[in-house]
Amino acid sequence: MGLLDNFRAKAIAPKTSDVDAALPLPTIDSLIIPFQGAITATREEAMSIPAVARARNIICSAIAALPLEVWDKATGAEVDAPKSITLPDRRVNAAATYTWLAEDLLFYGYAYLRINELYADTGRVRDGERINPTRVEIITNRLSTEIEYYVVDGFPCPTSGVGSLVVFYGSDEGLLNRAGKTIRAGAELERAAAMYAKEPAPTMVLKSNGSALPSDRIAKLLESWGVARRNRATAFLNADVSLETVGFDPEKLQLNQARSYIATELARAIGIPAYFVDAETGSSMTYANANLARQTLVDFSLRPLMTSLEQRLSMPDFLPSSQICKFSLDDYLRGSAYERAQVYEILNRIGVMTAEEIRQEEDMVK
Repeated sequence: MGLLDNFRAKAIAPKTSDVDAALPLPTIDSLIIPFQGAITATREEAMSIPAVARARNIICSAIAALPLEVWDKATGAEVDAPKSITLPDRRVNAAATYTWLAEDLLFYGYAYLRINELYADTGRVRDGERINPTRVEIITNRLSTEIEYYVVDGFPCPTSGVGSLVVFYGSDEGLLNRAGKTIRAGAELERAAAMYAKEPAPTMVLKSNGSALPSDRIAKLLESWGVARRNRATAFLNADVSLETVGFDPEKLQLNQARSYIATELARAIGIPAYFVDAETGSSMTYANANLARQTLVDFSLRPLMTSLEQRLSMPDFLPSSQICKFSLDDYLRGSAYERAQVYEILNRIGVMTAEEIRQEEDMVK
């Protein structure tokens, strides 16, 4: 090898492993928008809409609050979960990591966890860190049918081992792509509402009835007019200046109705019942239907993201093939004390549960 060979660009050699980054794409459609860098909406635009921010917090925080359990497939017994599942990033609490992973799946359709450390004996993941999808570039083959490698912050990642990416695949291309136009419309409505909150009257024109005013006088007049309107609703103009209005006020623009409509549409796009984000007027969640509402939230909003996380954490680079990872919904779907007492009474009467087991289930054992 000559001296000049040290300065020539070297091609990245393909690597293979049981579970690594070099995976076929689920569909070409799932890649084409992020690959071209044409995300139709940004996270900032989405989170500026109250309905989206509330839906994100409900869905992602609920998932992160659920305990993750590991079960033996053969015996059905629960086993101790490794640290890579109970605390995937040792620098922060697990709820924070899973909240952001769930958000990435919801918004982008992908979530990334970079491997920082492996167990020496098994080679499985021991510690990692969540990587923002906007920092990741996907490099595919010529036909865009298979991912060759990933690039994070401009640096290629290895396809296995420390520094490689654990990829959580979502069920679609992500909310920012799928409902980007609706999100941007909602962000524009929020900006319009903020503008009208700052300038509550329609767009106004102060017209001089006399000679033309210099620019500094005009600037002072507009500034004093704005300060006065924020402090007092009544205005006074002398004969030298007249007021004209152009455009429409928020009521004529139906701004509130438009924001309510967009909030309902975004609730549909996210897959969350509209009453969870208060997008429907006149709807409410009472104590009587709270348990049913939680079950509805699990079935239609949480389950797709939970399944993506569960199945990826059950793969061989996290757990042995004889074990499986699942979220526990027992506490989340737990009924009221009266409902639980009725169930316990029936189970005790037919001999399924003893009184001691009921006390343990209710944490009544000292």
